Amino acid sequence: MDNNVVVFTAILVVVSIAAYILLFSNSDRKVLKKDEFQPFPLIQRTQLTHNTAIFRFGLPRPTDVLGLPIGQHISIAASIGGKEVLRSYTPTSTDDAKGYFDLLIKVYEQGNITKYVDNLKLGESIRVRGPKGNFTYTPNMVKELNMIAGGTGITPMYQIITAIARNPEDKTRVNLIYGNQKEEDILLREELESISVLNPNIKIFQTLDTPPANWEGGVGFVTEEMMRTVLSEANDSNKLLICGPPPMVSSCKKNAVLLGYPKAKPVTKLADQVFVF
Repeated sequence: MDNNVVVFTAILVVVSIAAYILLFSNSDRKVLKKDEFQPFPLIQRTQLTHNTAIFRFGLPRPTDVLGLPIGQHISIAASIGGKEVLRSYTPTSTDDAKGYFDLLIKVYEQGNITKYVDNLKLGESIRVRGPKGNFTYTPNMVKELNMIAGGTGITPMYQIITAIARNPEDKTRVNLIYGNQKEEDILLREELESISVLNPNIKIFQTLDTPPANWEGGVGFVTEEMMRTVLSEANDSNKLLICGPPPMVSSCKKNAVLLGYPKAKPVTKLADQVFVF
């Protein structure tokens, strides 16, 4: 065999092995760094409503996972108007997603980061650091999770619900009240309804401030009566999780006391029976 052919073949083998190692070694590599911001490019955008979309960001390798514990969130940084702006978000995806993570973001007229992300073109990046947060979900940590979410406050609840639904060993019961202004504002509606149908341990109740004529769910704000009807009263084997606009959170914390829950602390921790994201 010609020496050039031997050398070429040897080089080809080495390159192939190196490429295989690069792509497939360290599968499920966790890429998040707690103390360092890293850039991740926008690779897909899915519009949900006129001002809400799911933004998908790519990870360095197709086998990489974000490395975010269920219930925790990430920090996004951007330089806007000469200032460094930070905001926290909970991805709707879990580490079952390989090579990407998803952020559900509602764009506000006065929202610096939301408008920044909304204006990103495919291939442009955001800077992310994490994980962070005081709540980490583990399977069967309690027998029952009561949840109240408003608007984009559904994201941590959806992340936890998805993890429960995908784990046949997790027997946790879930009762979720999800409030929005109008029917078209409901986020992840099909996904939530599908999970509820396929998982009898997960019950979802929707309420709207301004419902359509044929609406079969709740009407108006999340009240004490609604909470008593949908959620279970406080006991040693359950927790109450709340995430949403400040007025809703404040009202629900007060109503929770009437259901037997302890008064929520200003900064809640994992051990607390009432946790506010």
